[in-house]
Amino acid sequence: MSREPVLSQRALNRATLARQMLLDRHELPAAEAITRLVGLQSQAPNAPYVGLWSRLTGFRPGELAGLITSRQAVRIHVMRGTIHLVTAADAVTLRPLTQTVITRGFNSQAFARNIEGIDRAELLRVGQELLAGQPRTRAALAPLLAARWPDHDPTSMAYAITYLFPVVQVPPRGLWERTGPAAWAPAEDWLGRAFDPDPSPDQVVLRYLAGFGPATVNDVQAWSGLTRLAEVAERLRPGLRVFRGPGGAEMLDLPDAPRPDPDTPAPPRFLPEYDNLLLSHADRDRVVPAGRSVPLLPGNGARAGTFLLDGCYRGDWRITRDKEAATLDIEPFAPMPAAERDALIEEGGRLLGFAAAAASSHDVRLLTAR
Repeated sequence: MSREPVLSQRALNRATLARQMLLDRHELPAAEAITRLVGLQSQAPNAPYVGLWSRLTGFRPGELAGLITSRQAVRIHVMRGTIHLVTAADAVTLRPLTQTVITRGFNSQAFARNIEGIDRAELLRVGQELLAGQPRTRAALAPLLAARWPDHDPTSMAYAITYLFPVVQVPPRGLWERTGPAAWAPAEDWLGRAFDPDPSPDQVVLRYLAGFGPATVNDVQAWSGLTRLAEVAERLRPGLRVFRGPGGAEMLDLPDAPRPDPDTPAPPRFLPEYDNLLLSHADRDRVVPAGRSVPLLPGNGARAGTFLLDGCYRGDWRITRDKEAATLDIEPFAPMPAAERDALIEEGGRLLGFAAAAASSHDVRLLTAR
């Protein structure tokens, strides 16, 4: 019989919420919060603004926009091969560490088949030259590449460069209430610093546990896209605590990481599209009701997402604008007690005040449970 302490689902929930800064808002600079979270997923460019607002006291959009324009934070393919907003310091470590993940993902797509016969090293060299000093969209890259390789699909060649060569998406993409096409620049040029030649997977696993733990090895692999992390876990084991999850799986954690009382109150929280809290475990039951999928909504971000009640995913939200009026529609999965309903509506009003500050009127509507 195992002698490791057993953590309930609720204990796992509260531990992860504490590390995700979702039990209490924290007074932190945005850059420090992004570091603690090991980045925020950012396919929807403005989503990280809501993610930080839900976690920080007094957060204002200009703080994050300033980090992006000053190149202290960047949008780049890293974990799971997806676009994340990370600090410049993390970009130079996380991108080389996850390049195998990104390459594997590209190789599974039709784009890879469409460039068969091209010397990839030559393609990336040409792509680097085309992007140096002049960020370009894939649409702008494609005809330039077609002139060099007329017998291959130009769109596929452009995608190859933006996956296989380390690039970042540059502003105005990702700036609050602004938009722009996804234009790419060489990452090392944009950041003004070289990539880490020997990034440590051990440190990334420890940082994952600090932000998302306690967790299994499979959880770390689901979050990062990396494989063979059991070997890393074995190296780290002497410095970790070992628990058992509700189903008996071995869970690893940092010895001094917060593990609050399972009865700690969890206030309602609104999360943006693609929030990593919902996507970063192989077993999502600690936050997501069993069998429920997490919506991956298209768009520029900060206009839709999910909400938490008592620390769990309990419904979706969407903001619509009609001239100068802004409406937040909250759609729960099930009816809720009056106290939860009132607290959710109150937090929703604060969300509208942040995400639609310029609107002349705000309205929060709680829709019928579906």
